[in-house]
Amino acid sequence: MIGTWHGLIIDCPNPKELSAFYREMLGFVEVQDDGDWVVIGDAPDRPGLAFQQAEDFTAPTWPDPAVPQQMHLDVRVADLDEGERKVLELGARKLEGGTDSFRVFADPVGHPFCLVLF
Repeated sequence: MIGTWHGLIIDCPNPKELSAFYREMLGFVEVQDDGDWVVIGDAPDRPGLAFQQAEDFTAPTWPDPAVPQQMHLDVRVADLDEGERKVLELGARKLEGGTDSFRVFADPVGHPFCLVLF
């Protein structure tokens, strides 16, 4: 092993707004806010998600490869219908694709993510 995972950094136009979406969806807390850099996680000393301001942010156009998805998160849920209802209320939008065991969405600025049934 060379090191341990520290975090995933997500470019976005407004770190405070997008981190709030993921904080609600994942039940995380805000552990750092420097304005153009916001970090959320389950504890300050554990890996988390960081959101950095990107002035020239271009939203992914998945499934169209014109602007690749860049990354996506898989979020485990016990009930796909309930999970879908909740993420749509938070500001997500449903995207093409999915099966009986997962559904595809975009966060409020266009990053794809999946709800995955467990």
